[in-house]
Amino acid sequence: MDAQQLIAKRIALELRDGMLVNLGIGIPTLVANFVPAGMHIYFQSENGLIGTGPIPQEGLAQARLTDAAGRPVTAIPGASTFDSAMSFGLIRGGHVDVTVLGGLQVDQQGQLANWTIPGKMVPGMGGAMDLVTGAKRVIVAMQQTAKGKSKILKRCTLPLTSARRIDLVVTELCAISFADGRATLIETAPDVSIEQVLAATEAELVIPSTVPQMKIS
Repeated sequence: MDAQQLIAKRIALELRDGMLVNLGIGIPTLVANFVPAGMHIYFQSENGLIGTGPIPQEGLAQARLTDAAGRPVTAIPGASTFDSAMSFGLIRGGHVDVTVLGGLQVDQQGQLANWTIPGKMVPGMGGAMDLVTGAKRVIVAMQQTAKGKSKILKRCTLPLTSARRIDLVVTELCAISFADGRATLIETAPDVSIEQVLAATEAELVIPSTVPQMKIS
C-alpha cells in the first residue's frame, strides 16, 4: 500500500453510515475506494452531484460525469444532480457532515492553507473556503513533508483557507487531532515511531502517554 492509499484508507474509517461527505481534489478522491462493505455514504461533489461512487474502471468513464476537478467519477443508484447554487447552499447551510480536503500546510493551531502559493497562477480557491467554514467536520489528507520540509508547522506561512480550524489531519506517518485546540498525536502509521513523526514535524505536538498504531489492515 502506497502513502496515498494508506491515508485514504485511514480516513475512510472516520465515516459513518448515512453521512453526507465531500471529497476534495487529490488524495481525498481515493477515500471512496475504501468505504467498508455495507456502509452507505452519500458523497457530494460541489459541481452538483450527490451519490458519487468509486473511480470508474478503465473504459467505463462517462465524459459528463465528473468530480469538481473534472475527473471521471461513477454515480450510485439514486444519485442526484443539481446546479452549483444548490450545491453550495448545502455546504454553506451546514448540511455536509464531513469534508476531506488536501493541504499545503496545517499549523499547530489547526489552521489550514490549501489553495494558493503566492506568485503562482491559480484559478481561485474553489469551494475550499466554503467547505472548511460550513462542514460539520473537516479532515485534511496530505503527506507529512514536501521536498524534505514539514507541512505541519508552528504557524502557516501561506494564505489561510478559512478562520475555522480543522478537526483532523492524516498523513502517511500519523493522525493528528485538534479536538481541544492543540495538535495532539493520536496514532502513528504502521511501523512508524513517534520519533520519526517528531523528526518530520515542525509543529509542537502533544504526545499522550499511549499512542496506538493505525488499524487499517
